[in-house]
Amino acid sequence: MGLLQEFKKFALKGNVIDMAVGIVIGASFTKIVNSLVADIITPLIGAVSSGKSFAEQFIWFGNPEEKPVSVAKAKESGEAFLAWGSFTQATIDFLIVALAMFLVIKLMNRAQELFDRKKAEEPPPATPEDIQLLREIRDALARR
Repeated sequence: MGLLQEFKKFALKGNVIDMAVGIVIGASFTKIVNSLVADIITPLIGAVSSGKSFAEQFIWFGNPEEKPVSVAKAKESGEAFLAWGSFTQATIDFLIVALAMFLVIKLMNRAQELFDRKKAEEPPPATPEDIQLLREIRDALARR
Protein backbone atom coordinates (compact mmCIF):
# COMPACT_ATOMS: atom_id res chain seq x y z
CA MET A 1 0.00 0.00 0.00
CA GLY A 2 2.95 2.33 0.60
CA LEU A 3 4.03 2.15 -3.05
CA LEU A 4 0.53 3.08 -4.22
CA GLN A 5 0.44 6.07 -1.86
CA GLU A 6 3.86 7.22 -3.05
CA PHE A 7 2.76 6.95 -6.67
CA LYS A 8 -0.43 8.89 -5.94
CA LYS A 9 1.58 11.62 -4.21
CA PHE A 10 3.97 11.78 -7.18
CA ALA A 11 1.27 11.73 -9.87
CA LEU A 12 -0.78 14.46 -8.25
CA LYS A 13 2.11 16.89 -7.74
CA GLY A 14 1.68 20.18 -9.54
CA ASN A 15 4.85 19.70 -11.59
CA VAL A 16 3.67 16.43 -13.11
CA ILE A 17 0.32 17.92 -14.07
CA ASP A 18 2.02 21.02 -15.50
CA MET A 19 4.33 18.77 -17.50
CA ALA A 20 1.39 16.74 -18.83
CA VAL A 21 -0.41 19.91 -19.92
CA GLY A 22 2.80 21.10 -21.59
CA ILE A 23 3.17 17.84 -23.49
CA VAL A 24 -0.41 17.96 -24.77
CA ILE A 25 -0.08 21.59 -25.84
CA GLY A 26 3.32 20.83 -27.38
CA ALA A 27 1.82 18.01 -29.45
CA SER A 28 -0.89 20.34 -30.73
CA PHE A 29 1.67 23.05 -31.41
CA THR A 30 3.75 20.53 -33.37
CA LYS A 31 0.76 19.82 -35.62
CA ILE A 32 0.39 23.54 -36.34
CA VAL A 33 4.08 23.96 -37.15
CA ASN A 34 4.13 20.82 -39.30
CA SER A 35 1.15 22.11 -41.25
CA LEU A 36 2.87 25.47 -41.70
CA VAL A 37 5.93 23.73 -43.08
CA ALA A 38 4.18 21.09 -45.21
CA ASP A 39 1.29 23.17 -46.52
CA ILE A 40 2.73 26.66 -46.87
CA ILE A 41 6.52 26.88 -46.77
CA THR A 42 7.44 23.67 -48.61
CA PRO A 43 5.21 24.42 -51.63
CA LEU A 44 6.70 27.91 -51.86
CA ILE A 45 10.22 26.48 -51.82
CA GLY A 46 9.15 23.81 -54.31
CA ALA A 47 7.86 26.48 -56.67
CA VAL A 48 11.26 28.15 -56.57
CA SER A 49 13.12 24.86 -57.04
CA SER A 50 11.83 23.65 -60.43
CA GLY A 51 8.28 22.95 -59.25
CA LYS A 52 9.07 19.55 -57.72
CA SER A 53 8.52 18.73 -54.11
CA PHE A 54 11.52 19.98 -52.21
CA ALA A 55 11.93 16.67 -50.39
CA GLU A 56 12.16 14.91 -53.78
CA GLN A 57 15.34 16.72 -54.82
CA PHE A 58 18.38 14.46 -55.16
CA ILE A 59 21.67 14.11 -56.98
CA TRP A 60 22.00 10.93 -59.04
CA PHE A 61 25.46 9.36 -59.21
CA GLY A 62 24.49 6.49 -61.50
CA ASN A 63 24.04 6.46 -65.26
CA PRO A 64 22.42 9.80 -66.19
CA GLU A 65 20.17 8.08 -68.73
CA GLU A 66 18.73 5.82 -66.00
CA LYS A 67 18.03 8.61 -63.49
CA PRO A 68 14.83 7.80 -61.54
CA VAL A 69 12.03 10.34 -61.30
CA SER A 70 11.72 10.20 -57.50
CA VAL A 71 13.71 9.47 -54.37
CA ALA A 72 11.60 6.35 -53.77
CA LYS A 73 12.56 5.00 -57.23
CA ALA A 74 16.20 5.91 -56.58
CA LYS A 75 16.10 3.89 -53.34
CA GLU A 76 14.58 0.93 -55.20
CA SER A 77 17.33 1.05 -57.82
CA GLY A 78 20.09 0.48 -55.29
CA GLU A 79 22.34 2.96 -57.12
CA ALA A 80 24.23 5.75 -55.39
CA PHE A 81 22.41 9.04 -54.92
CA LEU A 82 22.37 11.97 -52.50
CA ALA A 83 18.92 12.94 -51.19
CA TRP A 84 19.82 16.50 -50.31
CA GLY A 85 16.21 17.71 -50.53
CA SER A 86 14.90 15.62 -47.64
CA PHE A 87 17.87 16.64 -45.48
CA THR A 88 17.31 20.29 -46.34
CA GLN A 89 13.59 19.90 -45.63
CA ALA A 90 14.33 18.40 -42.21
CA THR A 91 16.70 21.29 -41.49
CA ILE A 92 14.06 23.83 -42.52
CA ASP A 93 11.50 22.04 -40.32
CA PHE A 94 13.88 22.23 -37.37
CA LEU A 95 14.61 25.93 -37.91
CA ILE A 96 10.92 26.77 -38.13
CA VAL A 97 10.12 24.81 -34.96
CA ALA A 98 13.05 26.44 -33.17
CA LEU A 99 11.94 29.91 -34.31
CA ALA A 100 8.35 29.25 -33.28
CA MET A 101 9.43 28.01 -29.85
CA PHE A 102 11.74 31.00 -29.46
CA LEU A 103 8.88 33.38 -30.24
CA VAL A 104 6.49 31.60 -27.86
CA ILE A 105 9.04 31.68 -25.02
CA LYS A 106 9.89 35.30 -25.77
CA LEU A 107 6.18 36.18 -25.62
CA MET A 108 5.78 34.30 -22.33
CA ASN A 109 8.81 36.06 -20.82
CA ARG A 110 7.44 39.42 -21.96
CA ALA A 111 4.06 38.66 -20.36
CA GLN A 112 5.82 37.59 -17.14
CA GLU A 113 7.82 40.85 -17.10
CA LEU A 114 4.63 42.89 -17.51
CA PHE A 115 2.95 40.90 -14.75
CA ASP A 116 5.94 41.34 -12.42
CA ARG A 117 6.14 45.08 -13.18
CA LYS A 118 2.44 45.51 -12.43
CA LYS A 119 2.82 43.56 -9.21
CA ALA A 120 5.82 45.69 -8.16
CA GLU A 121 3.81 48.88 -8.74
CA GLU A 122 1.03 47.75 -6.40
CA PRO A 123 1.33 49.10 -2.86
CA PRO A 124 2.17 46.48 -0.26
CA PRO A 125 -0.84 45.18 1.63
CA ALA A 126 -1.71 47.03 4.82
CA THR A 127 -0.35 45.56 8.02
CA PRO A 128 -3.12 43.73 9.89
CA GLU A 129 -4.45 45.60 12.88
CA ASP A 130 -3.41 42.95 15.41
CA ILE A 131 0.19 43.00 14.12
CA GLN A 132 0.24 46.81 14.25
CA LEU A 133 -1.04 46.70 17.83
CA LEU A 134 1.62 44.15 18.84
CA ARG A 135 4.34 46.38 17.33
CA GLU A 136 3.07 49.38 19.29
CA ILE A 137 3.13 47.33 22.51
CA ARG A 138 6.67 46.11 21.72
CA ASP A 139 7.85 49.66 21.07
CA ALA A 140 6.21 50.94 24.27
CA LEU A 141 7.87 48.20 26.33
CA ALA A 142 11.24 48.95 24.71
CA ARG A 143 10.95 52.64 25.73
CA ARG A 144 10.46 51.75 29.46
